[in-house]
Amino acid sequence: MYRQGDVLLVPVSVAEVPATAVPAPRDRSGRMILARGEATGHAHVIVGPDVTLLADRDDIDRLFVKVISRARVVHEEHGPIAVPAGAYRVVRQREYIPGSYRPVAD
Repeated sequence: MYRQGDVLLVPVSVAEVPATAVPAPRDRSGRMILARGEATGHAHVIVGPDVTLLADRDDIDRLFVKVISRARVVHEEHGPIAVPAGAYRVVRQREYIPGSYRPVAD
């Protein structure tokens, strides 16, 4: 597992990536955003020569990453982390509020 701030990458088998997963849209700068900070506007971004960010078409907030050779997760307030080849599920840290959960605000 690889964690940077409130984003966790959990290794999964390629078979665990849903068949309904499609390439996730990039931001205006062409970046693959794993999570955007609501308070700061900073973003957790995955970069690499052969990385694909996928969103489940049935649940657009459910993200997966496929890395063929290598990647890095970068953020303005954290050191970069190296991510080796593999498939990963992107998990956002959540916090409990009475009656439900919500993503942690960065």
